[in-house]
Amino acid sequence: MTLGSHQRAIGLSQTHLTPRSLLDRLGVFDLDPCAADPRPWDCAKHNLAFADDGLSKRWHGRVWLNPPFDRRVVGTWIGRLAAHGDGIALIHARVETDWFQPIWKDANAVLFLRKRISFCTPDGTPQPANSGAPVCLAAFGAYNAEVLSTCGLEGTLVTDWKQVARKR
Repeated sequence: MTLGSHQRAIGLSQTHLTPRSLLDRLGVFDLDPCAADPRPWDCAKHNLAFADDGLSKRWHGRVWLNPPFDRRVVGTWIGRLAAHGDGIALIHARVETDWFQPIWKDANAVLFLRKRISFCTPDGTPQPANSGAPVCLAAFGAYNAEVLSTCGLEGTLVTDWKQVARKR
């Protein structure tokens, strides 16, 4: 048995609603391109559900991104937010993965949350277990980095990093 064998590589569901208490700390967003449907609350002024295919639509304003955590697609969503340049993503803190690389390359700040969060079910009640892995918030754009630095969420804020190429 390996260290990670107690976790699934891909979860049973890709619907993990952001807790309202977390959203309330981050301010108002203009667009949520992967909103849950149904959902007990909106995460942004304009919400695109799975059926709306948020990746194919035009993104505008400040984006809230709680993408599907499926390792096969999460990178596409992160890359799209990086290209858009204005928003915050809630993702697993899998810093070693290929899909995390746009964050190291383009994000202005990353807040590694102190505790795992409990996502919510479609009726708004907290899931019985926590996220199963550490999560972080990645900010794209100076305004969103400032929001992470002042939001009061417990964790470690990382800014101004640089990547150093290493030979193998």
